[in-house]
Amino acid sequence: MIHAPHLQEVSRVHGKYIYEVGYHILPYFLDNWDKFKHIPLGVLAHSTHLRGSGVMENGIEKPNVNVILASEISPEDCAQLNLSYLDPSKVNVNDWKDKEAEGVLYVPKAGEILFRVKPG
Repeated sequence: MIHAPHLQEVSRVHGKYIYEVGYHILPYFLDNWDKFKHIPLGVLAHSTHLRGSGVMENGIEKPNVNVILASEISPEDCAQLNLSYLDPSKVNVNDWKDKEAEGVLYVPKAGEILFRVKPG
């Protein structure tokens, strides 16, 4: 879940393209290249970086993660972007902390920090 209650738009610069393509896994774009070849590659990269990994099975996208956006972006826009929606007023950030054993990693200010897993 991306909790950004202040967020009102996905991108001032590339929003038009992002709304055109949505957020998908890389194999989705590769399988539909003719449809998306006119989109700037940086936009496609951004889309795949957010969506994560996954596979295409019989023409159906099967991402490994579900991305939930809790922001001022409407549920309808989230659906168009291929994202799930959560009302940000219903989010208690403390409910997400210390749940690593349940597969939940809470990263405060994640958009400001880049994490890299150290080898070994």
